[in-house]
Amino acid sequence: MKLLIITSIVAFEKDVKKMLQKANVTTYSFKEVTGYKDISGEAIENNWFASELNETESILFFAFVKKENVDSLFHFVNEFNATQESLSHIHVAVLDIEKSNQTLYKV
Repeated sequence: MKLLIITSIVAFEKDVKKMLQKANVTTYSFKEVTGYKDISGEAIENNWFASELNETESILFFAFVKKENVDSLFHFVNEFNATQESLSHIHVAVLDIEKSNQTLYKV
């Protein structure tokens, strides 16, 4: 079993849900969160808003998934990110679960 973590901007919420469905991830949780980026090291001419911390309306998904579902989800996310013209992308991380009381049922 794996712990899947996905972050993206809120605008990509429907896209992430479609990718999860296509990857046969049918049970997950999500929450709106605020993303922060410290741009104090960037040159002033690159910082249009003259602020050192930018906040972004983001979303966080997490799910316990079978390892067979991980590669297809990564494929869908990479494919999506490759077509984006914006600087924002969907980010995915997977962690191994050593022990859990969670049982994944076959549907």
